[in-house]
Amino acid sequence: MYEPQEVAFPSAVAVLPAPSLDESHAYSQLALAGVRRGSGASPAARMARVFVYGTLKRGQPNHKVLLDGANGRAAFQGQGRTVEPYPLVIAGEHNIPWLLNLPGQGRRVAGEIYVVDEQMLSFLDEFEGCPDMYQRTPVRVTVLEWEGRQGTPEEMPATDGTLQCFVYSTASYAPEWVRLPHHDSYDSRGEHGLPYNPRENR
Repeated sequence: MYEPQEVAFPSAVAVLPAPSLDESHAYSQLALAGVRRGSGASPAARMARVFVYGTLKRGQPNHKVLLDGANGRAAFQGQGRTVEPYPLVIAGEHNIPWLLNLPGQGRRVAGEIYVVDEQMLSFLDEFEGCPDMYQRTPVRVTVLEWEGRQGTPEEMPATDGTLQCFVYSTASYAPEWVRLPHHDSYDSRGEHGLPYNPRENR
């Protein structure tokens, strides 16, 4: 069984096919991490790496929630792309990006890697409507650009250049969504012509 890793926190920060219970726990332990704070700090809090591919990315409509300290702490670590392909589609009346739980189909999806504390992870679960709209599960991500801490092996990508992260994907989608155009990178103002409708406008 994998043990939680330690990741030093910087000054700032899909449902997959159901694995066995043992596999699911082991993968989750890889995505979770502990945090070392300064001397006299409380016992290590649990941290997690999260891979975001849609409106939470920098320059996108909902990125502000990652910057709001009232939601918890989040630190950008780098750019990445899913090891496996997935269908990333834009669907629904509000033009929401969805990563469908169909590993092996679609394209390898680009996104951003963040390390977040427990408070932010809990906030993101609620923000993403987890587990009804999206489900948070581990996914393997190939690191393209790394800005995270240069520290212990646990704080760095593996020797093959990959990291285990959590991702918010969905198994709760209309069958016709599978036939929508698949994207390898999301931009709410992209050439697809389907601008995201922010929550405050609904």
